[in-house]
Amino acid sequence: MARDGYVVPVDPQAVTSVKKKTQPARSWILVDAKGQGTILDADKHAIMNRVQIHARDLRILDPLLSYPSTILGREGAIVLNLEHIKAIITSEEVLLRDPMDENVIPVVEELQRRLPPANVFRQGHGNGKDYTGGQLDVEAGEEDESPFEFRALEVALEAICSFLAARTTELETAAYPALDELTSKISSRNLDRVRKLKSAMTRLTARVQKVRDELEQLLDDDDDMADLYLSRKLAGVSSPASGSGGANWFPASPTIGSKVSRASRVSLATVHGDENDVEELEMLLEAYFMQIDSTLNKLTTLREYIDDTEDYINIQLDNHRNQLIQLELYLSSGTVCLTIYSLVAGVFGMNIPYTWNDNHGYMFKWVVIVTGAFCASLFVVLMTYARYKGLVGS
Repeated sequence: MARDGYVVPVDPQAVTSVKKKTQPARSWILVDAKGQGTILDADKHAIMNRVQIHARDLRILDPLLSYPSTILGREGAIVLNLEHIKAIITSEEVLLRDPMDENVIPVVEELQRRLPPANVFRQGHGNGKDYTGGQLDVEAGEEDESPFEFRALEVALEAICSFLAARTTELETAAYPALDELTSKISSRNLDRVRKLKSAMTRLTARVQKVRDELEQLLDDDDDMADLYLSRKLAGVSSPASGSGGANWFPASPTIGSKVSRASRVSLATVHGDENDVEELEMLLEAYFMQIDSTLNKLTTLREYIDDTEDYINIQLDNHRNQLIQLELYLSSGTVCLTIYSLVAGVFGMNIPYTWNDNHGYMFKWVVIVTGAFCASLFVVLMTYARYKGLVGS
């Protein structure tokens, strides 16, 4: 292990106290089957030689490159790229990239807690009474029957599903009140707030969709799921009929004997059963597929709520626009009537000498009264016609 890079053993509690900026970009943490963490400052060639994967597989875990969520099964390792969780899982250890990232630290702690077999927990706690009943023993017994790589994969899937579910809950908590406030008061501030929330929802939906598509694609292909059974492949290689093949299968591992001994403890159905039997992994993936699908459904519901709010706001704006059009119709009709009144006043107000104006001063009031009545009647007729045609509301 020393030839692969500089190795510094760390205490699990020390992981949370070190700042992310003090670590190099290519730092890794190795968590073994006993839950012990070791920081590795190794380059990509050392990692490739250790886990026996190609450069293109390791490139998937490069944080500088944008790769979608991926779960790849290789001959001796599982390459895992799920958002911030970038890991390589073998049959006896987990390599996790950027262990000082604030989102990765909980994953490291969970791996250190759940990877040790059940007998380690029973030896560590002894006859302590801190754990209730036999529930811990039952759960630990079930966990001990699962291969190491499945326990590590379950921790990663649980972490990413919980992370995305938490982000979705935060978005829902902020979005629904903002949408309700927007429906009650349409303002530039509320519109900008909803716009930012909708952008965040679109980005989060794309992230959740990528994880869901990867799990769905994996569930649809039994061969891909069979490639994730590392302990089964190791047990087949290290069987007595294969001679010394076990030593040649994983040349970079310093503890090949522990692999053989652990593989011998795997259940007969897993080791010697049908190589196409992927029921155990299928049940594991289906559980988290349903969880991530539930998260996606929440985001879909939120999107529909946003769309409904947009439709409601558009209806409100259309209603206001119609009211302005009606007001414009009233004003235009009134302007036409007043124009006729002004025309009559202009005709009689011209400074041109004419004979019929003499001795007819009493006609002024009748001209004003008749012209005003005519204009008012015309306005009523126009409004009645507009209401009959449905141009104005009741």
